[in-house]
Amino acid sequence: MGRPAAIVLVGAHWEAPQTAVTGASHPELIYDYNGFPAEGYSLRYPAKGSPALAHDVRQLLNDAGISALTDPARGYDHGMFVPLTLMYPAADIPCIQLSLLDSLDPAARIVLGRALAVLREKNVVVIGSGSSFHNLQAFSYADASARAVAFDDWLVATCTDKALSSGERETRLLNWSLASQGRFSHPREEHLSV
Repeated sequence: MGRPAAIVLVGAHWEAPQTAVTGASHPELIYDYNGFPAEGYSLRYPAKGSPALAHDVRQLLNDAGISALTDPARGYDHGMFVPLTLMYPAADIPCIQLSLLDSLDPAARIVLGRALAVLREKNVVVIGSGSSFHNLQAFSYADASARAVAFDDWLVATCTDKALSSGERETRLLNWSLASQGRFSHPREEHLSV
C-alpha cells in the first residue's frame, strides 16, 4: 500500500449511538482485554493522533448525513494498535479511530464506507479492523475451520468478483448473515468489517 499520509481505522471494539472520532493529539492505548500475559499490557504504539484530520472526517461524515462527534479523550484500543503494530511498526503515521454504530446496521456501515472513500484521494488509508471469523466459542469445534473457510470464501467472492455489479455486491453484504456459515462465523457482527 505504500506509505499513507494518515490512517483512519474503524474498529470493532468501540460502539456508540452516534459515530464518534478520536480527537486527541497523543491518544493513550486502551488495553481492552484481560487474562493475557503481562507482555500484552506493555505494548506501545505511540502514533500521534490528528485533530485536524478528525475535524475533516467529522465534517465529511456530517456532509454525508452521518451525525458524527469528536471524542477528545478516547484512546486507541487493541483493534487499532495490534494490526497497526504489524502494518506500520514505526508508529510514525498520524491515526484516528472511528466507532461503530451500536446498532451494527450493515447499511449504515456501507454509507459510512462511501463517505470515507474520498479520503483515498488524499493518500489516507481507511481500514476496517475486524476479521472474517470471530466466534471464539467455536475454536474447539472439529469442523470450525471448514465452516470458517466457507464464509471466508463467500466474503472474498462478494468483495472481489468482477462479475458482480455494485448493487449485487451491496445486496450480498447487507444480507451477509444468510451466507453459508455467516452467523456461525459472526454470532455478533461487530468484527465483520462490512
